[in-house]
Amino acid sequence: MNGTAWFEDEAFWTAYAPLMFDAAAWEEVPGAIDGIEALLSLKPPAKVLDLCCGVGRHSLEFARRGYAVTGIDITSAYLAAARESAEAAELSIEFLREDARRFARGGYFDLCVNLFTSFGYFSTKEEDLELLARCARNLALGGTMVLETLGREIAIRDFVSREEFERAGWHVVTEYQIKGNWDAEINRWILDNGRERIDRSFELRLYSGCEMKEALENAGFGAVSLYGGLDGRKYDEKALTLVAVARK
Repeated sequence: MNGTAWFEDEAFWTAYAPLMFDAAAWEEVPGAIDGIEALLSLKPPAKVLDLCCGVGRHSLEFARRGYAVTGIDITSAYLAAARESAEAAELSIEFLREDARRFARGGYFDLCVNLFTSFGYFSTKEEDLELLARCARNLALGGTMVLETLGREIAIRDFVSREEFERAGWHVVTEYQIKGNWDAEINRWILDNGRERIDRSFELRLYSGCEMKEALENAGFGAVSLYGGLDGRKYDEKALTLVAVARK
């Protein structure tokens, strides 16, 4: 791909969009924002940065509630869909095509969210830290980052090597392998709808709760709290996901 990172491949994201953003994914959004508001005692018109916003699911919900929202993503097709949805809903949202590691608006936002396991796909841990540090700099004093990803503890607990299912008109086979000492999970997704077959692989870097907390502290955040879901449950053996709340 001539040096282009896999996550910059528009064709990849366009093909996989129906699987990631199905009806169930949209239906869970209001509850997720309810959880964030409760965790942070957040109220409009706070300024929200939706990092790796995709097709704008969370951006749209924040805007409906009266927040001032900026959504950034690297995938043009997703941003076009997000803008179309915002226009249809008569919502004013700033959507920008930006690299999350580079986007700079120092001291501006009250909240930065990175949701739906959109963290951990860069080539190195240093790039992950660069993204977190950029978020810290973009937040106003007292601002907060909420990051949701797959914690290593959950990946170990729930690991399966293969799954097969039907979704959005595709027959889907997923295969998983572990890299190193649970350093990363290698995901292979094979899609077939009878007319087209797509076979792609990517890696998700795994962080334990302790490692995520340390990374956020090293990026310039102060108090960091961990939860097992956006509903504020404990990050323990029953956790649904790893949610880090980091305050500047």
